[in-house]
Order: sequence, then structure tokens, then C-alpha cells
Amino acid sequence: MDRAAIIGVGMTKIEANKSRETFADMAWEAVNKALDDAGMTIADIDNVVTTSSDFWDGRTISCMAVGDASGAADKNISCIEGDGTYGAFYGYMRALSGSYKTTLVTGHSKGSQGVSSLLTNAAFDPIYERGLGMDMISACAMQANAYMNKTGVTPEQAALVSVKNHGNALKNPVAQLPMKISVGDVMKSEMIADPLRKLDCSPISDGCCAVVIAHEAVAEKFKKRPIWVRGLAFRTDAFFFGDRDLARSNALAAAAQDAYKMAGITDPKKEIDLIELYDAFTYQELLWLEEMGFAEYGKATELLAQGQFDIDGALPVNASGGLMAGHPVIAAGLYRIAEIVLQLRGEAGAHQVKKAKTGLAHGVNGLCGQSHCVWILDQER
Repeated sequence: MDRAAIIGVGMTKIEANKSRETFADMAWEAVNKALDDAGMTIADIDNVVTTSSDFWDGRTISCMAVGDASGAADKNISCIEGDGTYGAFYGYMRALSGSYKTTLVTGHSKGSQGVSSLLTNAAFDPIYERGLGMDMISACAMQANAYMNKTGVTPEQAALVSVKNHGNALKNPVAQLPMKISVGDVMKSEMIADPLRKLDCSPISDGCCAVVIAHEAVAEKFKKRPIWVRGLAFRTDAFFFGDRDLARSNALAAAAQDAYKMAGITDPKKEIDLIELYDAFTYQELLWLEEMGFAEYGKATELLAQGQFDIDGALPVNASGGLMAGHPVIAAGLYRIAEIVLQLRGEAGAHQVKKAKTGLAHGVNGLCGQSHCVWILDQER
């Protein structure tokens, strides 16, 4: 099978409200940073994939708002609605298709321009569930309760995720919410939907990310060291809440195993050096790690308390601060990929992980992690 690599990344700073910037402004910044990073011009790009959402952008055919700014004039352009990891998955397939050697992938979102409770309510079934008025936060509160009741994990234990990740964000210049906080601060913060408090939840954010994916035939012709895609997979679970066990994530477990198999990984605990995952809520970091095989079910809190997931721990998780420190919906997973690329190049600055050779990036679509996308990236082919 042919191989492909990521050769350029660009990220805007994640902010609560980029009121002075349009979608196109954000895309222009991220795309040019990615091209400069790779040592390319837009003429070196064969095709473009944009990732956006009509719901979050408040317009139909939302990709049209960033097409020109993404350099898609006179190029084949395709549009994905969902998390940026899925847009990059499609870009990866295009790079291997034989039709294109280089693919530019963008992902953008301005959560500040919408009402997230109304937007995420639209993700529910319109006949039976939407009229109940639920949203992503209330749904994930149900999942948090299911997980905690089944495992015995406490809100205080989950709060350590917020403490760690907001603290990591102090070292990341693109993070929105760098803070030094304690478990007590998390537990004193406003209750949003029991058991989730304000500091258990990721913030409303604006941001854009871009990556350049290249076929192996050209991947080493540009400026930066290629970071190779060794494995990737996505899996989807049932749409209706009642048709799946919210305390588990079968889709993530299956996607992770598929990605490990493709990458030739037999022991992820020993062969993965760092992880950037989609932690929209504190409990999710614990559950996602367990389903990917990095801890026994219900036991990730023990490793977290021991410091094993810290930047200088045995398995750094969200050294960037993750979504706790900034959650531009749609772009969030693409930021995870970009962060892993910087880490594996040794270019992550103050939040650089030592001896990072192989990393895992993770993205989510749907309510309570209905669908998961897992990427294994490596310095070597």
C-alpha cells in the first residue's frame, strides 16, 4: 500500500470570540501558516478539502465561505461536514487515490456566533427526542452519570483532568483558557448539568486549522520533515441513545483496534508516546483512554492521579491543553492532528514532550461520542 504524510500545519489562536475575523479571514491565516510551514505555495497544492458545518456556520453550503481563502480557485474542492479528523481522513484517501499528490485540508468554526444548546439539540432524532429540549451538555451529563455509576469514578477524580489540561495550556500559545486551578476550583464552579460543572466542560470557541497531506512520492521534496500516517480508522455506533451503552464506547474501541492493526501496533501502552484526544468534558478523557486500551476500564483515574498523563509522565495526554483549553467545534480534531505533528517534529515549544516518536490523534462526531476517528502518526514510515 502507498503511504502518505503530513508535511505542513497551521493553526489560528483559539479565542472565545474572533469578532473581527470572518470565516474566510480565519481560513486565510491557517492556510498560509500551513503552506509556509511546509515551504510551499498554493500552486503546489493539487486539491482542497474543507471541513465545516451548516448548523454552526448559520448558512447553507457553509464551505463556500472559505473556498477562496483556502486557495481552491481552479482546483478540485470537496467539502466534509463533521470533525476535522474526518476531513483529514478524506484528504488522506485523496492523497492515495493516484489523482492528487498534495491535499490541503481546513477545518473552521465560530461557536461564538451561535447558541450551542439550540444547535446541538438539532442532533437529536426529530420525532422522539428533539422535543425534549436536550442538548450536547445534558446528553453528556447522562453519559457521565452512566460511566460514574458503573465504575465508581467520582466527580472529584474527573476534575483532575481539568486541572491537568488547563495547566498544560499555560505552555501553549494558541490555547484559549490557560489557567492554574485546583480540584476545589472545579468543584466550586457552576453546576451546568449534574454531574458536570462549568470547569468540567470545554468552552465556546472560535478557530481554524489547516494541514497539508502529501503522497510519499513528493512528501520529502518540501521543507519540513514528513510525519507519516501509519494507521487510521473510524467507527460509528447506534444513533438512538437507548440502543447503546452510554457507559462504554464500542465504536472507539473498534476504531482504535483497527488503527493499531493498520499501524502494526500490538501494545499501544508501550508503542504510543503521546496522545491528543477529543475531551469535550472531563470524564471523556478517562473513558476514551480506557476504550483505546491505555488503562483498565474505570482505572484511568488512578494513572491520572499518579501523574502518568502529565507532560513529563509516562504517557502524556493533551499536552496542548486539549479541548478543555479551547474547543472550536469541527476544527477541534484537526488541531489534535496538528499538535501531534508539532510534537513529533520537536517543535511544540514549552509543552514539548520528550522523546516523542509515535503519537495518537483522536476526533469525535455525534452525541456522546457516537463516532470516533483515530490517527496513528509517526516520525518514520
